[in-house]
Amino acid sequence: MKRLLYLGYYFKELNKTKMQAFLKHASKETGKSKASLWADAIKSSLKYNISILDYFYFKFYSLDERQREAWAGTGFMYEYQLKMNPKEYRDVLENKIKFIKKFKDFIIRKAAPIDELKANPAKLQELMENPSGRLVAKGSMGQVGAEVKIIKVKDYSAESLLKFMDDNQLDLLEEYVLQHPDIMALSPSGLNTVRIFTQIENGQLHYLGARLRVTINSEVDNMAAGNPAATINIETGEVDGPGVFSDITRKPVTVHPVTGVPITGFKVPFWQEIKQMMEKAVFVAPENRSVGWDVAITDKGPELIEGNHNWCKLLWQLPAEKGMKAELKKFQ
Repeated sequence: MKRLLYLGYYFKELNKTKMQAFLKHASKETGKSKASLWADAIKSSLKYNISILDYFYFKFYSLDERQREAWAGTGFMYEYQLKMNPKEYRDVLENKIKFIKKFKDFIIRKAAPIDELKANPAKLQELMENPSGRLVAKGSMGQVGAEVKIIKVKDYSAESLLKFMDDNQLDLLEEYVLQHPDIMALSPSGLNTVRIFTQIENGQLHYLGARLRVTINSEVDNMAAGNPAATINIETGEVDGPGVFSDITRKPVTVHPVTGVPITGFKVPFWQEIKQMMEKAVFVAPENRSVGWDVAITDKGPELIEGNHNWCKLLWQLPAEKGMKAELKKFQ
């Protein structure tokens, strides 16, 4: 019954444009009819606890039953993360204003909520005079890059900036992060972050994986915005795979298509410092046992951007090009 309810939700939230593109691609690739793919997607949703689109993201149309069972889909992840990160403890991760306060020891950039900026004009002026010449305005409860605006300071006065934030329901203003020169050389169009997936079990930190999110002509690095992500070797900090897209019609890339800098083989700066930060940060709010952390890297070292209680199964599994549900079952 639960999976039937999930299926109804998947249909309600289905991106029809994406679905049609994926159907067309999968039909061409396999020679199967669109009707048969639809039927198999529905059957798989009920059997493997995945969404309709998961069927295509995971390329179930080319997998056998054993291979399909290996993937952690939307339904499984919802249930897993609900258990690992109970709703009553998630607020510190969901609310970006609370996150910045709670994890201040791991944050370099200046930031302030809009109420504080209105009450303290000097604070707003300080943010507007930051070295980058840019600011990031956010909705404190925004998800997957939604409600994020990159602002050029020269285009605003203090008054017009506050009005812009009010008009767009953005309640948090942050200094734009100037990323490390090596990462800037890889992709200067936006902030390229490292996503680290962690698990706490019996008071111990376990790494579930790490990914480099690469911007391509984009201000945000989310896969949902059309960007690739690549696996990082946890021990060495070296990218050991290609950049993979969530769009199944696009092929993986080993070299950045704009800058020409290799993605595969890229060495993430300050890797050991990142791990040292993680070893402390995960225990600041240990009630949240399984978190996806976004880490920015500056020339001064790493800093936390945010922590995600509902971290993305696509970002975790697609760059690895395999289903990884067994990794989570160890902790159930």
